[in-house]
Amino acid sequence: MRFNPKARLDPGQVEGRGGGGGFRGGGGGGLPGGIRVGGGIGGLILTIILIVVFTQISGGGGGTTPGAGGGTDTSFEQCQSGADANRSQKCRLVAITNSVQSFWTDQYPKETGKPYVPIKTVSFTGQVSTNGCGTASSDVGPFYCPNDQRVYLDLSFFKQMLQGQLGAKGGPFAESYVVAHEYGHHIENLLGIMGRVRSAQGQNSDSVKLELMADCLAGAWAKHAQETDDAGGQPLITDLTQQDVAAALDSASAVGDDRIQKRSGGRVNPETWTHGSAAQRKQAFNHGLENGTIKACNLF
Repeated sequence: MRFNPKARLDPGQVEGRGGGGGFRGGGGGGLPGGIRVGGGIGGLILTIILIVVFTQISGGGGGTTPGAGGGTDTSFEQCQSGADANRSQKCRLVAITNSVQSFWTDQYPKETGKPYVPIKTVSFTGQVSTNGCGTASSDVGPFYCPNDQRVYLDLSFFKQMLQGQLGAKGGPFAESYVVAHEYGHHIENLLGIMGRVRSAQGQNSDSVKLELMADCLAGAWAKHAQETDDAGGQPLITDLTQQDVAAALDSASAVGDDRIQKRSGGRVNPETWTHGSAAQRKQAFNHGLENGTIKACNLF
């Protein structure tokens, strides 16, 4: 995967934050059972840690000011071109975000007759406080907060957790898949689908449908990734290979509930699934890649 060196990036679509303060009470919308983070791609990575994190997100704990202890990181301002994205992981995050939002800016109105609402990707270190979803640590993995309409991720996730604990091959397009998946949740939110989620666990649950739909929407972006442009009409992505697609499929498989349960030493229990099996996640991404539309991905 290579970005067009001549493409102009919009670093304003990505916000950098330092480590946040302590956990805060409250929570905001979209998912059942009081879990309000919008369903991150790493949602089953460390079950015990997640129980702790989600409990504290959903309520209790001392209140803190969102972003406390952090401050704005302006380092993304150096990400000005596709050439920067080819050299730097931080700038690659900007380019991926730009490409995903370029696609949905065109595609969402075509299919819905309504304008796409652009949002920001928030890059944080260690832990982050949000306005609408409480405070989360990096152990949660990347997530979308529907009340904030923000995608949150710690860049260390890709190497330490996706490749490390989960055993994925990784690479730039694997990172792109993760970001595009979270923006798939934003599309679901705009469509009003998150408010229709009722069942939180089980291989046929609404939660699994929500995640598989986001995988499919990530595939829809991937189908059109080389057609996405910067503000001046320059293509953002010039080279996308079958090897890149294979890396995305490998990552989709690595975050399957059954794979995670096996790697954690537990038994595979479909009744506790929240994201879908490795096979389901790969199939969903492939379905989006083949069809490239919201309509083809809508499991609701």
